[in-house]
Amino acid sequence: MMLGALRGEPRHTIRTAVGLVVLAAAVAAGCWALVTLDEATPEAFAAVAIMGGAAITLGFALAPVVTGSADPLDPRRFGVLGLAPRPLSGVLAVAGMLSVPVLAVLALAVTTAIVWGSLEAPVWIGVLSVVLIVVTCVLLARVAMALTSMFLRERRSRELSSVLAVGILVVVVPVVVFLASLEWEGTVPVELMEAVRVLSFTPFGAAWALPGVVLSGESVALTTLVAVGTPLALGAAWVGLVTRILSTTERPVSVKERGGLGWFNVTPGTPTGAVAARSLVYWLRDPRHIVNVVVIPVAAAIVIIPLLLAGVPAHLVALVPVPIIALFLGWLPHNDLAYDSTAVWMHIASGLHGAADRIGRLVPVVLLGVPLLAIGIPIAVSLHGRWAMLPAMVGVCVSLFLCGLGLSSISSVVSPYPVSRPGDSPFQQPQRTGASGALSQSFVMLGTIALSAPVLWWARLALDGDVASAELALWAGIGVGVVVLALGVGIGGGVFRRRGSRIMEFAEAS
Repeated sequence: MMLGALRGEPRHTIRTAVGLVVLAAAVAAGCWALVTLDEATPEAFAAVAIMGGAAITLGFALAPVVTGSADPLDPRRFGVLGLAPRPLSGVLAVAGMLSVPVLAVLALAVTTAIVWGSLEAPVWIGVLSVVLIVVTCVLLARVAMALTSMFLRERRSRELSSVLAVGILVVVVPVVVFLASLEWEGTVPVELMEAVRVLSFTPFGAAWALPGVVLSGESVALTTLVAVGTPLALGAAWVGLVTRILSTTERPVSVKERGGLGWFNVTPGTPTGAVAARSLVYWLRDPRHIVNVVVIPVAAAIVIIPLLLAGVPAHLVALVPVPIIALFLGWLPHNDLAYDSTAVWMHIASGLHGAADRIGRLVPVVLLGVPLLAIGIPIAVSLHGRWAMLPAMVGVCVSLFLCGLGLSSISSVVSPYPVSRPGDSPFQQPQRTGASGALSQSFVMLGTIALSAPVLWWARLALDGDVASAELALWAGIGVGVVVLALGVGIGGGVFRRRGSRIMEFAEAS
C-alpha cells in the first residue's frame, strides 16, 4: 500500500513524492532541533518535548476527521478473510504501524528519548516512552478512522468542514495567544511550566512526559497511569469498533443526496438533531438573528469606552467585554420561539418531546458561543497580564452563558412576545400591548446575574490576588451553569408540551 501511493497519474506521483520529501525534511529538522537542546535544562527540554509531542499525538486523532480520507486498512475490506474481530483488530493495528507518519513519529520519539538519556534519565524509561508514544499514535489513528468511516464519511459536507475548521481554531488560537503573551527572560516562564505539567497528565502528553517526570520524581504514578492506560483504553475501543464494523453494513449515500441536505445531513437523525438543523438554517440566513448576533460585540465594545473615560485601569477593563458577551449569548434565545412564527406548528403537530425542542434550539447559540468564548477568554487574560485569572474568567463566562441558556429555555415558552415577522426588516418591531417583552428580557438577564453572583464574588477575590478563589470560581461556575441549564431544559420542555395550543395561538396572533 505504501508503494501503491507512488503509482498512478504523473501529477499524483509528483505530489506524493514532494509531500514525502517535505515530511522527511521536517522530521530531520525536528530531530536536529531536539539534539541541539541536549545542553538545555530538563525543564526547558520538557517544555519543548511535551508540547510538541502532544500536538503531534493530537494530530493523529484529528487528521482522519478533518481530511475525511478513505482508510486503506478499513476492517470491512478484510471481512472476506473470515477472521474473528479480535485477531483482525490486532493484525490491522500492527499493520498500521507501517506508515510514513508513524515512522516519522518513531524518529522524533527516539531522538527525544536519546536527549532525555543525555540529561541522565534512565534508558529503560526512554524505551518505554518510545513504545507508548508509537502505540498511542497508531491506535488513535485507527480509532479516529473507524469513527470517521462509521459516522462522518456519509455526512461529509461543507457545513461539517466549517464546524471542524472552527473547532481547530478554538484549540489553536488560545494556544498561540498564550505562548505569545509569555515573557522569556532566559528561563522557562512559570505559566508555561504549569501548562506543560497539565499536559503531562493528559492522554496526548503523558507518554512524551514520562522520562522527564521520572527524572524529576514528581507525579510519577499519575503520569505513568495515564501513559499506560491510554493505549489500553484505545485498544479496547479499537476491538469494539472492529466488532461493530464487521457486524453492520455500510449505508450507501449518493453525492447528490449528501450535498443537498445541508445541516440536516450533519446533525443526527433524531428529533433533537432535526430541530438543531432547522435552527442552524435560520440562524445563518434570517437577518433578524444575524442582527442580534452582530449587536453583541458592539454592546461589549460600548461598555469599554465609559470605563476607560472614568479612569478604570486598562488591565481591568480588558476583563469586562468577554463576560458581557457570555451574558448576551446566553440571553439571545430567550424569545427564539417567537421567531418561528407559524412554522412552530411542525414541532407541536409532530408530538415532539419538549426537551428535544429546547435542546435543538440551543445548538446554534452553543456553536457560536463556544468558539467566541474559547478565543476571547485567553485574549482578555493576556491583555490583563495575569494568567492566574484564567480559571476565574472561565468560571464566570461558563456560568453566565449556561445560566442564560437555561433561563432562556424557560422564558421562550412561558412568556414569548411578538417580534418582526419573517421577511420584515429586523429593525421593524411590532407594537406590544403589555409588558411581557420587558419581563421576559429582565427575567433572563437579571436571573442570570443573580445565579452567577457567587461566581462573580469569587472572581472578584481572585482579582485581588486570592489564587484559591480562582479555582473556586472555575468549579462553581461550571457546576452552577450545568445545573441551571439542565433544570431550564427540563422545565422548558415540560411547559412546551403543556402549552402547545397557547403557543400556536400566540404564533397565529403575533
